[in-house]
Amino acid sequence: MSRRLTVDEALILVGETLKRCRTEAENAASVARALVGAELAGQAGHGLRRMPSYCAQALSGKVDGMARPRSHAHRPGALTVDAAHGFAYPAIDLALDWLPDAARSQGIAMAGIHRSHHCGVAGLVVERLAESGLVAVLMANTPAAMAPWGGRRAVFGTDPIAFAAPLDGADPVVVDISLSKVARGKIMAAQQQGQPIPEGWALDADGNPTTDPDRALAGTMVPMGDAKGTALALMVEMLSAGLTGASYAYDATSFFDAEGAAPGTGQLIVAMDPEAFGPGALQRFAVLAGEIDTMQGARLPGRRRQQLKAELMRDGIAVDDALLAQIEALGR
Repeated sequence: MSRRLTVDEALILVGETLKRCRTEAENAASVARALVGAELAGQAGHGLRRMPSYCAQALSGKVDGMARPRSHAHRPGALTVDAAHGFAYPAIDLALDWLPDAARSQGIAMAGIHRSHHCGVAGLVVERLAESGLVAVLMANTPAAMAPWGGRRAVFGTDPIAFAAPLDGADPVVVDISLSKVARGKIMAAQQQGQPIPEGWALDADGNPTTDPDRALAGTMVPMGDAKGTALALMVEMLSAGLTGASYAYDATSFFDAEGAAPGTGQLIVAMDPEAFGPGALQRFAVLAGEIDTMQGARLPGRRRQQLKAELMRDGIAVDDALLAQIEALGR
């Protein structure tokens, strides 16, 4: 059984619960916007199902719910953001406040975030920049879950890459991919629901295919595109952690439990003015998008979830009764 919550009800539920669990009000509101945004995007594994682990980590101190991110612009187009081992979302908000003016002034600007945490649905971050008229890319590293191609030990995270571009007279194009075959959050959701996962998603600790989510979480994820996926993961680790000063995946502790030190992961966000090389880019983007949009059976990346968001904003977000009860009990 499930209950439907309005967006405002979901925001209040998350924000008030986090405040009970040693999280400052402004930080709690930032996290709430991100988790409810994930639900509206159809990404439940990054949504309300994160609340038990988020709250446990805030209560244990693995995540500092009272932390305030700090920033420093080293160059006109480069901002360092220290998330201070707090939630990633307030640090991302700080970066997104700075990036638009810097990108329009310089043509391109980037923000590197370190001492960070789980950044949720990466596509939502770049979509916000595209809605302000900018082209954007985000790369983030996550705790080790994927072995180098041919290896057995997890060295890379599932390491999302997201891209968004504005279009004249239409919603942005939004590309959001995890470098594992599926996002690890889907395995966490299956574990919480007591359901098996499809074969081909993950390997157990011995490198064998598994449909058991517990064995999958103790093993490694199957990379998207085989060796190509792990090559891209190497790139993401270097840019989101090596460049920013964050922890590499193999040094980061889990996003899913309250054990150990803070994960200390990183994100790199790049924003570009589409008129950096002169006018007309938005129109050229629209021409290419139109080729896809008008093709029978094809769909622009981002369109399904933009439609889903409109439906959920109208009808409400379905939340499993057991999960809702679990969230309402947190911190009491």
